[in-house]
Amino acid sequence: MPPIIHGLLQLIRRPNHFRLLMTTLTPIADQTTGSLALVDTFGRLHDNLRISVTDRCNIRCFYCMPEEDVKYAPREEILSFEEIERFVRVAVSLGVTKIRVTGGEPLVRKDLPVLISKLCAIAGVRDIALTTNGVLLARHAQALYDAGLRRLNVHLDTLDRARFLKITRRDDLGKVLEGIETAQRLGFGPIKINAVAVKNLVEPDVVPLARYGRERGFEIRFIEFMPLDSQGLWARENVLSADEIIDTLSREISPLVEIPARDYRAPATEYRYADGVGSVGFIASVTRPFCLNCNRVRLTSDGKLRYCLFAIEETDVRALLRNGAPDAQIAATIRETVQKKWLGHEINSAKFVAPPRPMYAIGG
Repeated sequence: MPPIIHGLLQLIRRPNHFRLLMTTLTPIADQTTGSLALVDTFGRLHDNLRISVTDRCNIRCFYCMPEEDVKYAPREEILSFEEIERFVRVAVSLGVTKIRVTGGEPLVRKDLPVLISKLCAIAGVRDIALTTNGVLLARHAQALYDAGLRRLNVHLDTLDRARFLKITRRDDLGKVLEGIETAQRLGFGPIKINAVAVKNLVEPDVVPLARYGRERGFEIRFIEFMPLDSQGLWARENVLSADEIIDTLSREISPLVEIPARDYRAPATEYRYADGVGSVGFIASVTRPFCLNCNRVRLTSDGKLRYCLFAIEETDVRALLRNGAPDAQIAATIRETVQKKWLGHEINSAKFVAPPRPMYAIGG
């Protein structure tokens, strides 16, 4: 069954999700500005902007980056904080309310708390989060908290030091765990742990990670391995599916019960443990594609706007920002990009073409 058809059937089987999706099939006016909100030709409302602040990273996860000779964008091509802030202000005027700051590894960007403070101060931004590998988190957590950040997603595939080294090619597990503990002590919340599910590698880590989350009040989110690596390693048989992990956790810990979604557009499907202790999430882009309810657009660190993580085309907004384009032209470019958005990525179909950029160059 093609992934898009599977996704449509999943929506139809969940009447509340389907009704919510149908409410976006007519133009929606932003209640603050009165301007037409960002609705694409399939009726999807876009209010979530993911911003990569750098393509550089301080670890080398094999499914994302080569160990050596990584091709980075020249520093002069990376957007400044002022350029990012201006773009966000225009996007917010079009109805964007949620911001996620990503990389590469965003904490390698100098003075990142300054940008966080600027974004938190923009009227209309209701939610801002940071995705990090956690290596530098202990060092920067206090400054990030003082800047107004509260929500964190920390990437962590394993609690085993040897396997962490194998996956990341860096011996930094202790730093990541220290960063998570520091953030929790400071009051960050919710803190979610993202783990990439690669078959024949991370099976021994599924239960320990789940128990770690249950004991500490974190939601572990298992992300199916996606074809976004820079070395062409992805294959369908390398995907540890959400269903397989659900079976394991239900058998080894406690049966899992799906939680009705608070936001049908959220990428993760959440489950609670039947024994009442904690929850776990799954981002199943391969086996349960959620393209039909996607609400996200992405800005790369070098100023390219993308309507999908897997897009093969992108729009240059850096030139607009640096050549004196008025806000109205930038807004029109955002609208045009959203209007070009396709129905879905078609992973595992004959039509699928991997994006020309790897994950670290696009932004998580």
